[in-house]
Amino acid sequence: MCGIAGELRLDGTGPQERTMRSMLDCLRRRGPDSEGVFTDGGLALGHRRLSIIDLSTAADQPMQDAGNGLNIVFNGTIYNYPDLRRELQGLGHSFRSTGDTEVILKAYAQWGGRCVERLIGMFAFGIWDSRRRRLFLARDRMGIKPLYYSESPQAFRFASNTQALLAAGVDTDIDPLALHHHMSLHAVVPAPRTLLKGIRKLPPAHTLSIGEDGRMTVRRYWSLNATRPAAARSEGEWIEAVHEALRVAVERRLRIADVPVGVLLSGGLDSSLLVALLAESGAQGLKTFTVGFEDQPEEKGSEFEYSDPVAERYATEHYKFEIPNSEVLTRLPEAIDLMSEPMVAQDAVAFYLLSEQVSRHVKAVQSGQGADEVFGGYFWYPQMAAAQGAPIDRFRSRYFDRDHAEYLRTVAPAYATDDVTSAYIAERLNEPDADAFIDQVLRLDVTTLIVDDPVKRVDNMTMAWGLEARVPFLDHELVELAARMPPELKLASGGKHVLKQIARGRIPDAVIDRKKGYFPVPALKYVRGEAYDFMADVLNARACRERGLYRRDYVDALLANPEGDQAFTAIRGNKLWHLALLELWLQRNVDGKSV
Repeated sequence: MCGIAGELRLDGTGPQERTMRSMLDCLRRRGPDSEGVFTDGGLALGHRRLSIIDLSTAADQPMQDAGNGLNIVFNGTIYNYPDLRRELQGLGHSFRSTGDTEVILKAYAQWGGRCVERLIGMFAFGIWDSRRRRLFLARDRMGIKPLYYSESPQAFRFASNTQALLAAGVDTDIDPLALHHHMSLHAVVPAPRTLLKGIRKLPPAHTLSIGEDGRMTVRRYWSLNATRPAAARSEGEWIEAVHEALRVAVERRLRIADVPVGVLLSGGLDSSLLVALLAESGAQGLKTFTVGFEDQPEEKGSEFEYSDPVAERYATEHYKFEIPNSEVLTRLPEAIDLMSEPMVAQDAVAFYLLSEQVSRHVKAVQSGQGADEVFGGYFWYPQMAAAQGAPIDRFRSRYFDRDHAEYLRTVAPAYATDDVTSAYIAERLNEPDADAFIDQVLRLDVTTLIVDDPVKRVDNMTMAWGLEARVPFLDHELVELAARMPPELKLASGGKHVLKQIARGRIPDAVIDRKKGYFPVPALKYVRGEAYDFMADVLNARACRERGLYRRDYVDALLANPEGDQAFTAIRGNKLWHLALLELWLQRNVDGKSV
């Protein structure tokens, strides 16, 4: 796990040292252990390392394969690299390190760009082919690792976060189409767009190749099939198959590390099941971590009553961290500074504060993100399934934060656009290879929406403290299996039926049968007191008014009634918080950095 950056000059000049320096400074927290730079003509690669596999200097990056004329910067973990290493050795390749980075280099030398199809894990990497004078970028199937880029007539640049590209200089004008997505989909802006016109991101399961002439090729190398298998399976057979695939996914993420791997234990079904399966796999001295916040009258701020029994049952070394609401607001700007894109989910700051504590004990953790999207755990899925009408109508009314009419009432006329989000979602839902409407919805969620919501959130907030987060529920082989399962086996039992059946007898029934919980940060959901004052100050600030992004009458109406029925989205997000978060992200990350 690391921070990567690169620049390829397209104007015949050489890269500027200060440009790479400024980019790497923005990646320092992702890779606190070491730094390296490689240059070749108009090409520069930069790397900040977080040492997880092969802790020796032999695994430092950028890594060179002089015999094949290749150089790599890599962020992620390849869980099947020992098997690939043995295969490549059988094909005549030799190795000087014991980690996964060199395996990618040799795999590229052997199979070219199709090497990505053999990789199991999370990854974003860039390989410079000095013989062909070509840069090759790749991102993992599930988009777990980020990869942003910018283009101009002078240079192509890439990095693990937008801050590095902003430091190098980009067009910071807001993209109206991306803003429509952001305002409709809980701050999700599907790749390749971002909110800023000058920054794009490589979509999951894609590669990008570009030469010194600026000619670019983008290729999709994987897609998710959500059709029933030819050989029908019984419920018991599906449960057994998912259990085995999840066991393999958990073991992969435990075994492939040269440092201890802990677990973020939220008190919910997903992370509790990870602890149980890790224990069954023989994990010794397992460390688990839970965070809690102050209660509000409507909602408890912690789930310790559910996480404690799981930790006790499996005798983990358990750590609990209690965060006062005052610290949430005090530390919130820090978290926003480290968001590659604005993230409105309440739990972003929770993960940030939890990761700070966890990083003092371990360098890698497993986390339960993805289970709800893969196995149908959210309340809106059965609502969508029961609804009638066109797929987009069933989806939009139960998921969008705002319909198109409200979007137009929210933003200034300069950012008005057609209903591009409905058009985009309708197109994605109607793609082939999905048998039923819920198959379409879950495939969209897993391949697109989750990437720029919980997955990105966890990556940003953990890597802010040099902590690697591993997500077994997004093992692509497990995801492929689950996508072909009949939807009724997912939505039964109030959602995640198959996981609940696997969990019986392994974790307490109280955890399995409890009402679906969310990472609770009540201070950012129920906008009152200091939280209200904080958001009002942001939205009334001179910078916000001069930016002119929002219609003032819409902002003033929310400020006047921040907890009224119209203040919450279909999935109970707070609209005032959404506006304040975006504005504060722009103030802290973008203002003063336009080119």
